[in-house]
Amino acid sequence: MDYDLEAIAQTLVKEGKGILAADESFGTIKKRFDKIGVESTEENRRRYREMLFTTPAMEEYISGVILFDETIRQSSQGGTSFAELLRSKGVIPGIKVDQGKMAIPYFPGEQVTIGLDGLQERLREYHALGARFTKWRAVINIGENIPSHYAILANAHALARMAALSQQEGLVPIVEPEVLMDGDHSIEMCEAVTGETLITLYQELHEARIKLEASLLKPNMVLPGKDCPHQVSDEQIAAATVRTLKRAVPAAVPGVVFLSGGMAAEAATARLNAMNQMGPHPWQLSFSYGRALQGPSLEAWRGSNANVPMSQNLFYHRAHMNGLARRGEYKQELEAETAA
Repeated sequence: MDYDLEAIAQTLVKEGKGILAADESFGTIKKRFDKIGVESTEENRRRYREMLFTTPAMEEYISGVILFDETIRQSSQGGTSFAELLRSKGVIPGIKVDQGKMAIPYFPGEQVTIGLDGLQERLREYHALGARFTKWRAVINIGENIPSHYAILANAHALARMAALSQQEGLVPIVEPEVLMDGDHSIEMCEAVTGETLITLYQELHEARIKLEASLLKPNMVLPGKDCPHQVSDEQIAAATVRTLKRAVPAAVPGVVFLSGGMAAEAATARLNAMNQMGPHPWQLSFSYGRALQGPSLEAWRGSNANVPMSQNLFYHRAHMNGLARRGEYKQELEAETAA
């Protein structure tokens, strides 16, 4: 089992490829559908995911897809389960296993992710449904006098428990501690908080006896808060992010798959590219984007079957651009290749 898990982790961060995060919760996908005037029904959600998963040649740049509980139980119009559809393209199905977050008592403005109750049974079911990796998101807020070390530790401990259960049940865990972009904090503050978060996380993973070679990290990039008056260059973000990772993330980890966290699609690509141009690194630096892969495609789709070819072209284009960024070969002028 250990060998299989290591092989899965290595495949997910194979050179030139990354992960599509298609695990939006009901609330999140409703917000995105509302913006394009599409009702968030189960059938519309199914149609949208099928449009993405059947994009011709997406497997050239997509190694895995993170699914939501509803999605892993759904099938294509032809009756093939989404997990089997992805496997048939050489894409590894994964599953979001956390169940949202709750406020931490006595710690205003801070939250801890929930979902450990009954997790082992759910993991066994997800494995039977075809999932081969898991993802759990923890949220760290920066604000006045926060985050506290207690909040960072509580989330790191939950991530470690999830990772242990996942590996025990034959699933590769992706641990996602996200320091949010919300706020007016500086890049220096983000670097300090991200560093403490990652150091604490890997201490907890060590305590939980996690096999690091069979796990992946999904962090935020180190960047200023979106309301910070002093914005910085992609190269500064890349340098701060790589510096932080080198201080905190063991070389045994096969790969780091960044979240996009509200970054514009092209910015997420350019920043990943800048990091890979600084290589080689101890780990693969890849992507596990949601909005930064799907945004242009969703906007073009708008619920219409007539728009599927254009929408798929846009999704493929973003996957291609990020595939180039994995090698440090992305150039902004390549964006002109977007299908008209």
